[in-house]
Amino acid sequence: MSSRPSDRGSRERDTIYIDGAWVASTGPRRDVVSPATLEVVGYAPDGTAEDMDRAVAAARRAFDDGSWSGLAVADRLQYLERAAKLYAERSGELAELITAEMGSPITFSRNSQGPIAQHILNYFIELGKTFEFEQHRTALSTPALVVHDPVGVVAAIAPWNYPQALLLMKIAPALVAGCTVVAKPSPETAIDGLVLAEVFDEAGLPPGVLNVVPADREAGEHLISHRGVDRVSFTGSTAAGARIAEICGRDLRRCTLELGGKSAALVLDDFDVAVTMEGLKDVAFRNSGQTCTNQTRILVPRSRFDEFTAAFVGMVSSMVVGDPTDPSTDVGPMVSARQRDRIENYIAIGRQEGAQILVGGGRPDGLDVGWYVQPTVFTGVTNSMRIAREEIFGPVVGLIPYGDDAEGIAIANDSEYGLAASVWSADAQRAVQVGKRLSAGMILLNGQGGSFDAPFGGFRQSGIGRECGVEGLLAYTEAKQLPLLTT
Repeated sequence: MSSRPSDRGSRERDTIYIDGAWVASTGPRRDVVSPATLEVVGYAPDGTAEDMDRAVAAARRAFDDGSWSGLAVADRLQYLERAAKLYAERSGELAELITAEMGSPITFSRNSQGPIAQHILNYFIELGKTFEFEQHRTALSTPALVVHDPVGVVAAIAPWNYPQALLLMKIAPALVAGCTVVAKPSPETAIDGLVLAEVFDEAGLPPGVLNVVPADREAGEHLISHRGVDRVSFTGSTAAGARIAEICGRDLRRCTLELGGKSAALVLDDFDVAVTMEGLKDVAFRNSGQTCTNQTRILVPRSRFDEFTAAFVGMVSSMVVGDPTDPSTDVGPMVSARQRDRIENYIAIGRQEGAQILVGGGRPDGLDVGWYVQPTVFTGVTNSMRIAREEIFGPVVGLIPYGDDAEGIAIANDSEYGLAASVWSADAQRAVQVGKRLSAGMILLNGQGGSFDAPFGGFRQSGIGRECGVEGLLAYTEAKQLPLLTT
């Protein structure tokens, strides 16, 4: 464990974490601005390519010398168990910090942001206790011993919307597998990324095993293309993912890409109004609309379209938009002015395409400071419109009517994306059978599902590979076979 940074517990950070030490960055300091008040809530270093070189060198040495990869799995897990305990002690601090940095409503931060991250860490610790890194396989010819070796040095790059959970989705399985890691938090949530480094540092993690360097895209691309990196794990936009796949492809570098979504909520004709409204309030507008799995295409049977629409508009109209530190707030600000501009541009596109706004469509009254957008519902939407095909990443949904189940399923599957979908029905068995016909990586039934103990990822342009579950651990290993010879 290194000496604690002098700024520990503060939102004003002057150091990054490389090779088990808190060191100065070669880059400038970047202010972190509250999206609600537009005031500076703290600052952190903005890492550079030179910082990434130092971090990769530390991770490379720690992997190659066996100080981590050579440890028994049980010994690695002892470090992670200490980290999990320390993490739980700082959950309240992290919830408030995430809300301050990116505007996640505080109730959501307390109930989801931190607990999801904690669950992911705990899950991989428990999986590591039972997973067989060496497996005997029978064969028609020579029996084989299959060994799952750690893949090497991992570049873990996470966005700002779930800054802790998405980093731990990469760091936890990588460390369990025996990899070493260079983590790049988003500049918008740089401070909480450095708190995560403190947790692992205080757990006594050996030098170089985890390195944390907040940085912008330019330094991130340098990390991705670094010859010392063996695997890249990225969560973010499809456009950025395509660029990363191109860079990794040049060197055949392994990568996991969890990208965008345009998820369909398929409401069947026997839906329960109360259950469906309560569930869609969460899964369509989660984290102020800034969630890749949010159900933003809502497919409704024509036979009950008017009934659904009236109930849905009433539910959305009742949502509280405002101060993210207020426990009653449902929808907080967008993370940045650029993000709000993007959402407002899509709202304008929807109008131009001929869709009609039933509720929302502007900025909330009385919230002149902060990057706020009203929750917005479009009707008159067809699945060919841009607002039905492109990811908006804000509190904007479109209602699309359909006839029978076959048409609804066809519309749901008619997308360049395939990250998540949902089915809403009073008949659980019917919902399961319909869900099996949807081409997405995660299917919710009446809002239930989304386990972080199971594989998470998408079809088509929603990404490559899976995180979480056993599959999420296997992503950080290379399998090799040896013969099991008889003497």
